Amino acid sequence: MKKAIQDYYNPQAAICYGCGINNEHGLHIKTYWDGEIGHSKFLPHPEHTAFPGYVYGGLLASLIDCHSIGTAIAAMYDAEGRSADTAPEITCVTANLNVSFKQKTPTGTELVLRATIKELTAKKALVMTEIWAHDVLCVVGEVVAVRVSSRLFESSS
Repeated sequence: MKKAIQDYYNPQAAICYGCGINNEHGLHIKTYWDGEIGHSKFLPHPEHTAFPGYVYGGLLASLIDCHSIGTAIAAMYDAEGRSADTAPEITCVTANLNVSFKQKTPTGTELVLRATIKELTAKKALVMTEIWAHDVLCVVGEVVAVRVSSRLFESSS
């Protein structure tokens, strides 16, 4: 995949703080699917600090969440044998997120995210994502992604 899966998201719904291209204050996480692994990189900014020299855990959980969802969506398109620019749109939401912090994650270091699909059906994916700083595994996450018909939900107001 030459473009990030997030570049194919419906622009009206692409406002997620983590991965929405239309959220000017967001993290703008990008996921690239190679058919087996979802790849991403992220350079934390100074405001992403938990305490001097280390990244805030909530940010790391957000990276895992959005990158895992992007990987699930890309894998679902792949499983259906079609590209992400075809209809109907495939989109998912997070049903479950578990994060394990293995090592402190340093600031000022580009983080490498690798996501693999552990289980995939037409309606659900189990995704395992790792965050690495240099050659050190810092965070491991597991996400259950559930396919939904749209990210644009009717408001109840």
